[in-house]
Amino acid sequence: ADRAAAAEAALAAEDAPSRAGPAGDDDASQDPLRAFPLAGVVGQDAIKMALLLAAVNQRITGVCISGRRGTAKSVMARAIHMLMPPIEVVKGSQYNAAPRGVDGEETAVIRAPFVQLPLNVTEDRLVGSVDVEASVRTGKTVFQPGLLARAHRGVLYIDELNLLDDSLANVLLDVLSEGCVRIEREGISLTHPCRPLLIATYNPEEGEVRPHFMDRLAISLSADSSPLNLDQRIEAVEAVNNYSNDALKYAATYTEETDGMATSIILAREYLPEIEMSKEQKVYLAQEAARAQCQGHRAEIFAAELAKTAAALEGRDVVSKEDLRLAVKLCILPRAKIQMDNQPDDQQQQQPPPPPPPPPPYP
Repeated sequence: ADRAAAAEAALAAEDAPSRAGPAGDDDASQDPLRAFPLAGVVGQDAIKMALLLAAVNQRITGVCISGRRGTAKSVMARAIHMLMPPIEVVKGSQYNAAPRGVDGEETAVIRAPFVQLPLNVTEDRLVGSVDVEASVRTGKTVFQPGLLARAHRGVLYIDELNLLDDSLANVLLDVLSEGCVRIEREGISLTHPCRPLLIATYNPEEGEVRPHFMDRLAISLSADSSPLNLDQRIEAVEAVNNYSNDALKYAATYTEETDGMATSIILAREYLPEIEMSKEQKVYLAQEAARAQCQGHRAEIFAAELAKTAAALEGRDVVSKEDLRLAVKLCILPRAKIQMDNQPDDQQQQQPPPPPPPPPPYP
C-alpha cells in the first residue's frame, strides 16, 4: 500500500506543469512532443534497455555508446532525456538542489536538464568560476556555476568522448567517483552535489577512450555490434523520412510506448529500494566477473545494481535469472579480458553455470 501511494505521488508530480523551459537546461528549446522517440529507433535493443536502466538508478553511473557515424547514438541520448521525469528543485538553487522539507522552503517542478559538453569547453566553464562583473559590482566574491552544476539530476551528454581533453576527463572522473564537485580556487571554497546521468558517445574510427575512464562507467556498448538487416535498414529510412516530414505526427504514433516507458521509469525508482538479492546471486556475479578476468571489482558491483534495477523496471520484488543474465551481458562481458567466443575448443565447452534462482518470497 505504501509503495502504491508513493507511485501515485510520483505520477502526480510528472503531471505537474514542467514543460516551460527551465533555467539550466541547454536543450530547453527542444519540444518533448517533437523529439525522436526512443521506441522509434530501429534495433539497438541492448542500448535502449541500458539507457532505461541508467535513467532509473543513479548508481549506474553512466552509459558509453561507441559506433560509426549514423548509428543513432546521439538520437538515443536525447530520446532517453525526454523520458526522464521532472524534478522538484529549491527555487534559486544554482545546482538543482532537491528540497529538504524545511518550513518556508519554496520549490518548483522543472524538466530534468539536458546539458551537452562541448569539446572545446574550458575547466572554468565545466566546474564554475568567479563572476568578475558581479564580484566588482557587489564587492564580494560571486561564484558562477559551471555546466556540471546545471547537469545535476539530469543528463550530461558528451559527444566524441575520445577527443575530450585529458584534464577535463580527470575532472569528470573525480565527479563520477565522489558524486560532487569541489572548487578550491580564487578565494572560493565550495562543494555541491553532481549526480547526472552521464551518456557518452564516440566513433572508434577516430580513436579509443582511456580504459580508466571506461571502467568508471557502468555500461559500455557498441552500436555496431548488431548491424541492421535489409528490412531494418528500410524501416529506418522510412522512420527518418516520416519524422522529417512531420516530427509532431511521427512522435504521436509512439505516444503509447513513450508514455509507458516514462511511467516505468517513475515506478521503478519507487520500487528499487525494496529489491533484494540473495547471497547466491551475488556469488554468481562475482564468479562470472572472475571467470571473465575483469580487473578490479566494478564489474560485479555495477552488475548487482543493474540486476536489481532490471527487476524494478519490470515491477518485480526479487531478482530473477533473466536479470542476472542481463547484468552479465551489459556490465561484465564488456569488461572481460578474455573473449568468450574465441576460446580454444576445450574451453568453449565449459559453459558458465546457470544463474541461481531468485530468493523465496517474503512471508
